[in-house]
Order: sequence, then structure tokens, then C-alpha cells
Amino acid sequence: MTAPAQPARLAVFLSGGGRTMVNLLEAIRRGGLNATIGLVIASRECAGAERARAAGLNTLVRPGVLPREVVSGLLADHGIDWVPLAGYLKLLAIPPSHVGRVVNIHPALLPRFGGPGMHGHHVHEAVLASGEPHSGCTVHFCDERFDTGPIILQRRCPVLPGDTAETLAARVFEEERIAYPEALSQLIEGRVRMDAVSR
Repeated sequence: MTAPAQPARLAVFLSGGGRTMVNLLEAIRRGGLNATIGLVIASRECAGAERARAAGLNTLVRPGVLPREVVSGLLADHGIDWVPLAGYLKLLAIPPSHVGRVVNIHPALLPRFGGPGMHGHHVHEAVLASGEPHSGCTVHFCDERFDTGPIILQRRCPVLPGDTAETLAARVFEEERIAYPEALSQLIEGRVRMDAVSR
């Protein structure tokens, strides 16, 4: 009988409320994600940092754009395997050790409605203004630009008559709750790699 693989160590980077981090933590606790959160990096003091501390997670606040060597040192010091971004609003300088190991979830169907400034309600307002009949979320590998890395998976949901940015955001987040743990599981288990995913 094969022994189960050691849990992957995650470093979650966030800037806001921490819902995505909590979702990953819940997936880990119910056995749906073979991982542990070894580090949480917040770009500012925020509800996400507070929630991480309340959950007993090692939490650091590091404002501004972090130099690549600082990111490299943090990941090495904490034995990090994978880096899921969870509403992190800074462009992360990815060290060579973690190219293909940094992922993000975006609250729209990339490649549309992505790029600098497209986060939170701005994304959902843009989707509504476009008249698109569907929205959803995208989990993708990160590169040196916002929202342009190879796509790992997407989940869709309808845009309904009378939707506001808030109602659409709530529906998209329900898809995010499924998509992010599933994508991370695929990566951790080796079922998908950056070089095997088309841009």
C-alpha cells in the first residue's frame, strides 16, 4: 500500500478580507486538499491578516512590492512548495525556485476582464457593462504581468437580469470556492503543469 504523499506547504498572499484563504483552509480541514498553510503574507493590515492570525497561521505583513530576493528568502525559510494568491493586489516578483508554482484566482473568465486595476467590484461592473451572458472564475499560473499566465481551469455561472456587482460577485465566489481547491489539488498531485497548459 502506497503511503500518502506529504502535504504540500502553501504560502497564501492576500490584501483584503481573506475569504479565499479561509476557503482553502476549510478545504484542507475537510480533507479535500492535501496541503498545509505554512505562511500567510499580507500586503497591509487587513481582515485577511486578522483571520489568518485567528486561525493560528504564521502571518506576516509586508507592504509594498516585494523584491524578488525577499520573496525567495521567505519561501525558502518556510519550506514553501506552492504560492496561491488570494486577492493579493501587488505584482509578485516570482523567484526562479517557484516559477510554475505561483497561481492566482481571478473573478472573471480570462483573458477578458483582467489586467491592472481589474479586481473586486471593478471586474463585475465591467462584466455587467459588457452585456456578457456568463461570468465565472479563472485559476491560472502567474507570470510577470497581471492575469496573463496560462489557464489551469475555469468555472462559469450565468449573469442574471437585474444583477448588480454585488449579486454577481456572490455567484462567482461560489464557483471560486470549488475551483481553487480543485486546481491546487491537480497541481499538487502532478495532474497539470505549467509547460503543459496553453496560454
